[in-house]
Amino acid sequence: MTQLSSIFVAIYSNILPFTILLGILVFVHEFGHFIVARMCGVRVEVFSLGFGKKIFSFKRGDTTYCISLIPLGGYVKMFGEMGSEAILTEEDKKVSFSHKSPWKRIAVVLAGPLMNFVFAIFIFTIIAELGEQSRAAVIADVTVNSPAAQLGLKPGDRILEVNSVKIKNYEDFQKILNQFKDSSVSAVLVDVGGQKKDLNLKVTSIDNPNIFSLESKLGQIEGVLPYAKSGVVAVITGSLAYQSGLRTGDEIIEINSQKITQWAQLEALMLNTKSDLSIKLNREATTNSNENSKETKPSASNSVVLTVSGSELAKIKSLNDFGLDNTDLYLDQVVKDSPAEAAGLAKYDKILSINSIKIKKWENVSEVIKGFDEKEAMTFVLSRDGAELIKKITPKATELTTAFGGIEKRFAVGITPYIMFAEPELVVTKSESIFHSIAKGTERTVDISVMTVMSFIKLLQGQVSVKNVGGMVSIGKAAGDAFQVGAQAFLMTMGILSVSLFILNLLPIPVLDGGHLVFYTIELIKGSPLSLKKMEIAQQVGFVLLMGLMVLAQYNDIVRFLF
Repeated sequence: MTQLSSIFVAIYSNILPFTILLGILVFVHEFGHFIVARMCGVRVEVFSLGFGKKIFSFKRGDTTYCISLIPLGGYVKMFGEMGSEAILTEEDKKVSFSHKSPWKRIAVVLAGPLMNFVFAIFIFTIIAELGEQSRAAVIADVTVNSPAAQLGLKPGDRILEVNSVKIKNYEDFQKILNQFKDSSVSAVLVDVGGQKKDLNLKVTSIDNPNIFSLESKLGQIEGVLPYAKSGVVAVITGSLAYQSGLRTGDEIIEINSQKITQWAQLEALMLNTKSDLSIKLNREATTNSNENSKETKPSASNSVVLTVSGSELAKIKSLNDFGLDNTDLYLDQVVKDSPAEAAGLAKYDKILSINSIKIKKWENVSEVIKGFDEKEAMTFVLSRDGAELIKKITPKATELTTAFGGIEKRFAVGITPYIMFAEPELVVTKSESIFHSIAKGTERTVDISVMTVMSFIKLLQGQVSVKNVGGMVSIGKAAGDAFQVGAQAFLMTMGILSVSLFILNLLPIPVLDGGHLVFYTIELIKGSPLSLKKMEIAQQVGFVLLMGLMVLAQYNDIVRFLF
């Protein structure tokens, strides 16, 4: 009974969403071919969703409409399409696809991909009209003594207007920054205390990390961080925080019953207070793997409540004075069988210096290790429970998978930082009118189309690994995951895949719509169609290319999800 229940859950959570998503996209694509073929006077003999044996069909007029067994595509069969039908009379020629002008054949073939493009606009318009959840226009965090801090920006500042334009979400703010790179903007903000402030913000430019975008640079305010750190703390041994019971790795979730979500809230609530503070926190509990072993394994978190004396806190001028340290330079994981493990590094060790170079942020760690000369072991100075340790570590050459599936060779010691980010504040943004929704839907469709084309280009250039190419299993998983999240995520996935079908079908591969468009364009230019032999050779080459792409996609799926 349990196995049967698991099967039904798998069908509901994966197969059903995949079938619905693919079925809708295929119907839209084939309907484009069908409706334009009918408008051009071509007789459509079969309109099928799926391939193989028909499980449901009916005939209306000249067309048989059917649903077939294998739901991995569909087709529209037009009279005279393959040139093999017995076209005996003038009446047959009037409804034959192959006897239509090149312009009409181009229109019929182009209609399928274009319908996917239009459908994507429709989907994204619906999302904009219903209201889209996105990141709120709030400054997450600001680097101490950075240009942003000197300009007056603080964590939690909410952006109301920039250059007299109302800001609804962080995306709006980023768009304006992109428009005014290497310039300045005037902004109206409100701080966490509700006080409005007018600031003149200097905008610099940085390289766009999104290699699929046509925009090579992005606008930024130097010192503004994309995410805020959570209430997870590191505690200096012997400090007031330590004496009060706080320990490194504790996550402060409430102070005097006020919920804490970001590190920046700690300073506002804990400093310059004369009253006692009740601090509620989550502490990771640990259990020994066995009685004779020193190894510990994390278990569920424990909720702990501590009280800190207000009279003691009144003397404190900074969180560091209190004993709370930034967690950036503390270790989270020490990779098994790594040089770091061999040297005896442990979780919550703090890195002070490497090869006499003082470490101020985690990026310094990566930079110093990357420059390893392969001669002498590197000297790490660490702090553990208030004591200073010196460790000799020889980094190991490692192959790391990049964000785009490529392989990058670099030196590593096998450590990761203890950095915990807070969940960003989200806001639901609705369009002002249906026309605004259509404009936003069109803009998003064009943006995703550009990124999809760029992904093919980067793939051919070798900047993106072929390991990123996915097949039906990847699509099914994406559909299932989006279905579990909710309607908006499912619609978003459908829109993105509709754009992908639009681009994919326009590729100049003879088996695809793009290949047929090439044939008909050549016919228009030279005044006569290509010879049947040349078209057959091109079709065979196209079939081999397409099958190769499908085999690669399925192989990647098997490796990705089974191994």
